[in-house]
Amino acid sequence: MSRFNKLIKEERGAGVVELILIIVVLIGLVLIFKEQITDLVNDIFETIIEDAGAI
Repeated sequence: MSRFNKLIKEERGAGVVELILIIVVLIGLVLIFKEQITDLVNDIFETIIEDAGAI
């Protein structure tokens, strides 16, 4: 019976499941806001390129 109790109390797998769920949520957010993220990154790079020409 002690092996069964050890198996029930073991929580190593819970951390892996939580990590996978966080990754899934992040991927979902990226897919939902893909266009806004792309526009933001493009604006940032345009600003960097314009300001770099002034140096």
